[in-house]
Amino acid sequence: MATVTYVFSIDYVAKLLDEDAELLQAIVSNDDNLSYGSIISVYTGPDEAITSLTRDGMEELEQMLAHARRTADEWNDFLEAFVSEPHTIARIKAKSPR
Repeated sequence: MATVTYVFSIDYVAKLLDEDAELLQAIVSNDDNLSYGSIISVYTGPDEAITSLTRDGMEELEQMLAHARRTADEWNDFLEAFVSEPHTIARIKAKSPR
């Protein structure tokens, strides 16, 4: 693994990929969902941290989402597997398809 010299916050990744930040946060909340070392916690205070991704993690996440969107059924299954909040799922589904 190459040395990581910078990371991207989840909010910034959401903007870059035109994705919902809550969806991305739900996916990366389990660090087993991406390769080891792709998800980085940046501590901003004693009890505060933001989640960030390496470039490889961002690319892996982008590929995961593209794969999930191949069909409507796969996308629905993906959302049900990763997002626990029904209102968040509804909001993401209501967003115009790509």
